[in-house]
Amino acid sequence: MGILPQIIFAIALFIGLGYFANNVRKLRRNIKLGQDVDTSDDKPQRWKNMAKIALGQSKMVVRPIAGFLHIIVYVGFVIINIEVLEIIIDGLIGTHRIFSGAGEIYDILIGTFELLAFAVLVSVVVFWIRRNVIKLKRFMSSEMKGWPKSDGNIILYFEVVLMCLFLTMNGADLQLQLNGAEGYHTAGSFPISQWLLPIFDGLSNATLIIIERAAWWMHILGILAFLNYLYFSKHLHILLAFPNTFYGNLKPKGQFSNLEAVTTEVMMMMDPNADPFAAAPEGTEDEVPAKFGASDVQDLSWVNLLNAYTCTECGRCTSECPANQTGKKLSPRKIMMDTRDRLVEVGKNIDANKGVFNDDGKQLLGDYITNEELWACTSCNACVEACPVSIDPLNIIMQMRQYLVMEQSAAPMELNNMMTNIENNGAPWPYNQMDRLNWKDEN
Repeated sequence: MGILPQIIFAIALFIGLGYFANNVRKLRRNIKLGQDVDTSDDKPQRWKNMAKIALGQSKMVVRPIAGFLHIIVYVGFVIINIEVLEIIIDGLIGTHRIFSGAGEIYDILIGTFELLAFAVLVSVVVFWIRRNVIKLKRFMSSEMKGWPKSDGNIILYFEVVLMCLFLTMNGADLQLQLNGAEGYHTAGSFPISQWLLPIFDGLSNATLIIIERAAWWMHILGILAFLNYLYFSKHLHILLAFPNTFYGNLKPKGQFSNLEAVTTEVMMMMDPNADPFAAAPEGTEDEVPAKFGASDVQDLSWVNLLNAYTCTECGRCTSECPANQTGKKLSPRKIMMDTRDRLVEVGKNIDANKGVFNDDGKQLLGDYITNEELWACTSCNACVEACPVSIDPLNIIMQMRQYLVMEQSAAPMELNNMMTNIENNGAPWPYNQMDRLNWKDEN
């Protein structure tokens, strides 16, 4: 065989990482379709949020059972990647367990990997039962049918297969070590895979090598496949939770952003020295006025689009939403899923037209998200508070409401009446301004 396995491994690694890099490029391009927004403020607080929320999983443990199991899977995913590094080096240079020279440290590492792999298996089984047997309500919503449901299960199956291959590889390796097979020197501690030895007992070394090598190859190829599946899956949060928490909104909950054009207009109206008939600044006479609010993904900020890609569809936002709890159509999770779906559609349009977006006659508002959903929101911020990775569905809702009001005059009748009263009477009520204090004379 010689160097052939190393060549095959290098080709597989190059293809896997190359395809992943290309998908990352598309992902970045799609996110950058959003409007620019300043996120340079209070860097220390942003780093703190990322460390606490993304790395420390502080908001996951608000729901203890799911939070604890998620931490196990998360820690397992991070730490077992050290073992993946060893596999990559072994595959490229033709060695076997190259880190084994670390002695006892290596034994501790392999033992820890195995315990984590077993804990991940248990956690994944519990997650599968919660989704498919117990059928928790937040996983059974209308937006979770079809692909979203399948996607969640596919990830669980991926993790089960990868952990089983890891333990099978180690179990066969351990048996070969005990048999004194050539190239399989004593290395590692195997607290879990040692229980597989009865399965391998009595098999020839040649058969054991086939099993060990097959599990080794399937494990690393499965990891490369999993890595590239992420782009098409809700599990992009594995990669995006860190930047998403870093760029999260630092304003106090309930503080909304005003449109700059409207703020400028109001300030000018309140300035007694301003000339309402002044000409526009030179060079800006022919500029097309910016759109008020957002009707499609390109109108949202790039942080909004990063939010959409980061959403893991856990449903905590929707389960906390008072509008959803009272039977309204609004689901903050669906808002994020719809935004991502539309963004993916726009990205495919750009790919199909050689880097240029051709108007497809569709937009986020209307084709994906309805007016009824937007106006059901009470702007209570419950969804924002509940999200474990700092996603802000409310910001998207408010921008689309601004578009409805300021571009289409499509606010509900009650809201239009209130705004008319404010304009005419200086108050939400339909009373003349001269009569606004009459209540004080009543007994």
